[in-house]
Amino acid sequence: MGKDSAALVWFRRDLRDFDHAALAAALRGHARVHCAFVFDRDLLAHLPKDDRRVDFIYRSLRELERALAAKGGGLIIRHGRAVEEIPRLAAQLGVAAVHANRDHEPYARWRDGEVAARLAADGRRFFDHKDQTIFERDELLTRAGTPFTVFTPYARAWREKLSPEDLAEHECTPRPGQLVRPAAVPPAPTLAEIGFNSTDLRLPAGMSGGARLFADFLTRIGRYHQTRDYPAIRGVSYLSPHLRFGTVSIRRLVAAALERSLAADGQGAAAWLTELIWREFYQMILWQRPDVVEHCYRRECDALVWDDAPHLFSAWCEGRTGYPLVDAAMRQLAQTGWMHNRLRMLTASFLTKNLGLDWRLGEAHFARLLLDVELASNNGGWQWAAGTGCDAQPWFRIFNPVTQSEKFDPQGQFIRRYLPELEGVPDEFIHAPWKMPRPPANYPPPIVDHAAARQRTLVRFGRIKSSSARR
Repeated sequence: MGKDSAALVWFRRDLRDFDHAALAAALRGHARVHCAFVFDRDLLAHLPKDDRRVDFIYRSLRELERALAAKGGGLIIRHGRAVEEIPRLAAQLGVAAVHANRDHEPYARWRDGEVAARLAADGRRFFDHKDQTIFERDELLTRAGTPFTVFTPYARAWREKLSPEDLAEHECTPRPGQLVRPAAVPPAPTLAEIGFNSTDLRLPAGMSGGARLFADFLTRIGRYHQTRDYPAIRGVSYLSPHLRFGTVSIRRLVAAALERSLAADGQGAAAWLTELIWREFYQMILWQRPDVVEHCYRRECDALVWDDAPHLFSAWCEGRTGYPLVDAAMRQLAQTGWMHNRLRMLTASFLTKNLGLDWRLGEAHFARLLLDVELASNNGGWQWAAGTGCDAQPWFRIFNPVTQSEKFDPQGQFIRRYLPELEGVPDEFIHAPWKMPRPPANYPPPIVDHAAARQRTLVRFGRIKSSSARR
């Protein structure tokens, strides 16, 4: 591109003005740089008016807008179909190129291909950049040149490949006058104007919110490996929504985790780094196998015959299963848009292996409500729990909801926080209140018997195993 050319940086799930690959590339290659975000109707059309994710994005955008203005620029915010708005905006601004950070989800791949084609037809170029992960696509392969299918060797290869260059930050400091905002740009639409409401969002949004949460977590990261499985205490980072929307930099997070993991008390940081690698593993799986969106990763599991029991699914969604920790977790999700990771595994196992329901039902429910939902991690986590996925939990391993409750919420603190009807239940019965001489009248008995459900699951998967063996 010529030194006097203009570019448009298209922000999506990267709502920050620092260590931003697309912004850095545009600033290196162009004299003038515009910035834009599109509330994409194709994505928003089926969301409820009180969707917390849209509110989180909106609040984060307002902060990003102020940050870019402080550097002499601005943020053009539009509401429409991104495949139409970005080419139209590029033409109106007269830019030579559009820069964006890559997104590996199937819709995003289609959208970006469509935008690139429309820009090319108008004599403009589209550049996409790696930003949301350290390694992506096929950057990590086995020695045979094939994608990894097991996490442990993937993680080993990930660590071996990691170099200082992979963690180098992208410089995003503009020259005076380089960031520009056209005077004729209409004001940003309000939440109401795009059809959404302000919500009860509890998590701090934007770059400042991400920085605050990260700073707090660094004071606790040394204990992460000991505290991360207990939902009643502040043991996890709470950074997943910020990773989802890019208000934090993955490079900064990995660099800090790596540095802390090398210290004498680095077990907590090492455990957290492993979780960040799991996220990249699932991103790689989605890139290599986009069919997992509709199908089991283990394709033989598509033959599983799941139960058809809408009343059981409704009870699970509403936190009325009769198993306190499962119900508390589901109510946490409904009330806050977030769920502790240990409880995500428990509730997913319960839906698929206790209730015998299709993992896709649960995946879709989480996708509707989770503030931090990423298709790759949500799909990967559900298929892991169901025993149908890549490097999944064995199909014959079935969480017992009572023993999980006794182990990870021993005093019932988390349970009582979200199930006020059990507030007066003694500790000895809090995990199985139906065993009380007089069980609480306003709390349901278990909707399934765990031992019987376990046997049904073993039979269900045993048929698949037998069928595969005959082939």
